[in-house]
Amino acid sequence: MTTTISTPSVEALAPHFSGDLIDRDHPAYDAARQVWNGEIQRHPSLIAKARGAADVAAAIRFAREHDLPASVRGGGHAVAGHAVLDDGIVIDLSAMTGTRVDPVARTIQAGGGALQSDVDREAQQFGLAATGGFVSHTGVAGLTLGGGIGHLMRKFGLSIDALRECDVVTADGENVSASADENADLFWGLRGGGGNFGVVTNFTFDLQPLGPQILAGLIAWPAAQADWVLSFLRDFIADAPDELGLMANLRLAPPLPVFPTEVHGTPIIGLIVTWAGDIAAGEAFLRPLRALGTPLVDAITQKPYVAHQKMLDPAVPHGRHYYWKSHRLGPLTDDVIAIICEHLGTISSPLSSVPIFSFGGAMARVPEDATAFSHRDAAHDINIVGSWLPEQAGEADRHRAWVRGFFDALAPHSRGVYVNFTSDDAQSRMGQAYSQGQLDRLRRLKAAYDPTNFFNRNANITPA
Repeated sequence: MTTTISTPSVEALAPHFSGDLIDRDHPAYDAARQVWNGEIQRHPSLIAKARGAADVAAAIRFAREHDLPASVRGGGHAVAGHAVLDDGIVIDLSAMTGTRVDPVARTIQAGGGALQSDVDREAQQFGLAATGGFVSHTGVAGLTLGGGIGHLMRKFGLSIDALRECDVVTADGENVSASADENADLFWGLRGGGGNFGVVTNFTFDLQPLGPQILAGLIAWPAAQADWVLSFLRDFIADAPDELGLMANLRLAPPLPVFPTEVHGTPIIGLIVTWAGDIAAGEAFLRPLRALGTPLVDAITQKPYVAHQKMLDPAVPHGRHYYWKSHRLGPLTDDVIAIICEHLGTISSPLSSVPIFSFGGAMARVPEDATAFSHRDAAHDINIVGSWLPEQAGEADRHRAWVRGFFDALAPHSRGVYVNFTSDDAQSRMGQAYSQGQLDRLRRLKAAYDPTNFFNRNANITPA
């Protein structure tokens, strides 16, 4: 049943709202309802595009007064499309992208709609950085509230480990601050518990010296060498210094000039290297990796950090259709490697990929109960990403079946799931995303800050 918001009701919100109110008749409606995953096509009754915390509070109060379901949009990058809903109201923070660096205190403030590229660009003006995602058009809010893994996590920890303060609008439309010294219980839950407790309109992060030039890039081999490349990765990362970030990626070679023409469309394995330290020391440490087998390409070089952060952007553009499933893994055993190699051989789309992220270092040294991010002692995260073009909708079932088959084969080896990598399975996997102690504490926190579960378009934590 379609919910219709009457004109008088919208006019009642307008005096309290400085941003744009976009209903179904607005010329910008179709563009405004789109999110990163083109598979998600939902039709809200109203999109309230906020300019600040006062707009967010007004939209929350309006939704509650009119008994409207609501979603919250930051970067709109969640594969499940939590940011947008059918009928109801979208509280849209995408215009709130302002950032401000304090180079003396080495901190950055970022609005609730900021993208990782906004933070990277401003911080690097001062030779500073914090752990961001692996794609620069990821929203800072969703990334951080779920934990925040990225290229720099082994050196600097997760995004939440650099988080110092949040400005939050609660389910009652009240403005509060959360930090280690103020509303510490809420601050604990915001660091991994997702968007369950309120709308974060501003984040403050610590920054660390980095760049602007770093040693980074891609080295890749044909799939026939994937088993021993993954075995090498397992052993190499186990004893590596914190400065090394290492991500594997398995897919079909794209038709790009960096790859020899004869391998275009054939299975490959790549390792994406990020060295967050002295470049000469990095070149020395990476020699065994670069001498491994016969690479198809070795593009590890000195480059600007901001360029490296955008390296994967073209592989996951807005509007393409995506479906994925994920596992947290321990060290890559021979059995796990065999499963990965087998399913790479049956990959169903040239646009699909299998990134494998390597943990350890600084992020693993944070106590498990310090934040709401679990399984810090795991070795890897694997994300099985199915992708296809909008005009290939008739092939969607085949691509989803490949993802599910791969996921099921790895299930006996699973150590849980990263909450930001859940998709249509979010609710059934909440017990795998957190320890029992964390989940119990999150549910009590939900009962305190959002007892009616107003914020439920997310990887939802139900109130105790």
